[in-house]
Amino acid sequence: MTMTYLNAIREALFAEMRRDKEVFLLGQDIAAYGGAFKLTKGFLEEFGKERVIDTPIAESAIVGAAIGAALMGLKPVAEMQFSDFIVGGFNQIVNMAAKCHYRWGAAVPMVIRCPSGGGMGAGPFHSQNPEAWFTRVPGLKVVCPGIPSDAHGLLIAAIRDPNPVLYFEHKFLYRHIKEEVLAIGEPIELGKARVDRVGSDLTIITYGGTLRLVREAAERLQENEISAEIIDLRTLIPLDMDTVSISVRKTNRVLIVHEDTLTGGFGGELSARIAEYDFEYLDAPVKRIASLDTPIPFARNLEQAFMPDTDQICVAAQELAVY
Repeated sequence: MTMTYLNAIREALFAEMRRDKEVFLLGQDIAAYGGAFKLTKGFLEEFGKERVIDTPIAESAIVGAAIGAALMGLKPVAEMQFSDFIVGGFNQIVNMAAKCHYRWGAAVPMVIRCPSGGGMGAGPFHSQNPEAWFTRVPGLKVVCPGIPSDAHGLLIAAIRDPNPVLYFEHKFLYRHIKEEVLAIGEPIELGKARVDRVGSDLTIITYGGTLRLVREAAERLQENEISAEIIDLRTLIPLDMDTVSISVRKTNRVLIVHEDTLTGGFGGELSARIAEYDFEYLDAPVKRIASLDTPIPFARNLEQAFMPDTDQICVAAQELAVY
């Protein structure tokens, strides 16, 4: 079935709520209004107000309620209306959800959905990519799908996982990409990267919203006889370094691309691991392409200049290919 990125997420939620009565949704305006992006439209009518719950504008309360419900055996899927707002629930996530299993041996089967990313002209409070804030917190899993089929299968796996999962869905992708989703209702294992394109001259590692840019760049590079292999991480934690290392050791050149800002972005951690484990296989320095180290501009032309684009990726890849 051909689905948009948004509908792939919708169908995953429908499938799991129909399969498991312990799964429920909570968040701001998700019930009667259907969510800020209309992703949960129709859920209230099918599942009722006890399983589709409108909450106050209080992220700490949303996350805290989800943690309590998970500890009691339910499977909450909490929505942050925009991922930027997750800071309001930061203490609950980092000091409670992430540590309950370590402290008590208790399962915390909860998912926090985080619509993230730019490209919509939404400004500095509705466009951030905060995934790296949580990759250094033991006890959390961090998922960043870049295509509809992964958005579908990874969300199903996240809901079934006994650990707290932060699920970052890029909102620009909601209605801008679509593809065939074959395994409807089936999970995709967390912690497994995917070789999105086979190549031989360099490896481009990416995830989430920048996968589409990397794909476009790889097509342009092929026209110049540069063969780029694309690794889509899909999940940042757990990180599939085996798939990364196999590709790095084959191509000997690495470009990392993500939409988060450069300083402190996940590309820094990934670059460090490649340097630690695969240094002797590198024929060039690891390069990174990311957003500028500033707040995200509101004006569309400035936002475009702030974020990575296909031209930047192509230039960096060409420099690596001839290094």
